Amino acid sequence: MKIVGIAGSNVGSKTRTAMDVTLQKARDKYPDAEITLLDLAEYDMVFSDGRNYWEYEGDTKFVTETIMAADAIIIGTPTFQASIPATLKNIFDLLPVNGFRDKVVSLLVTAGTARHYLMVEMQLKPILAYMKAHIVPTYVFLEDKDFHRKEIINDDILFRIERLVEDTVQLTNAYAKIREEKDAEYDF
Repeated sequence: MKIVGIAGSNVGSKTRTAMDVTLQKARDKYPDAEITLLDLAEYDMVFSDGRNYWEYEGDTKFVTETIMAADAIIIGTPTFQASIPATLKNIFDLLPVNGFRDKVVSLLVTAGTARHYLMVEMQLKPILAYMKAHIVPTYVFLEDKDFHRKEIINDDILFRIERLVEDTVQLTNAYAKIREEKDAEYDF
């Protein structure tokens, strides 16, 4: 199983901290999984200009092809101006409309206030549904108060991150089994 984590901003540290914790829990619990972190702050991405994702070069091609090869994606994103960062939106623009078909996508969101959960419900989930993702119904929402010196200090958040990882893997396995059974119906 290929799991790709996306730290969806090119600034700040909270989302990266949360993604590091999340992917470490995934590595500990599922050592056979191939787990990759794409921290968008570490890549020189170009803005989408309408080409197919495989026609880009350099970091943009690497990032989009890594996402397209994934079985499961864990998106970590901060909330900026009650919305998603432009760097994450650009990823969605670079991929095809059905770019998340047969992929399980789970979400981890950082924000300054609890009111920003609406960004997930009103913006992020509809984009993922439009792109044909199987969305893990629950997500982890972290506020500033859950961090201290670049560490997560809320035990409930750590438990929910562990559960998010489990739900992501279980849902990915379930959908893989469904696809196998469906493919077995065809006799060619």
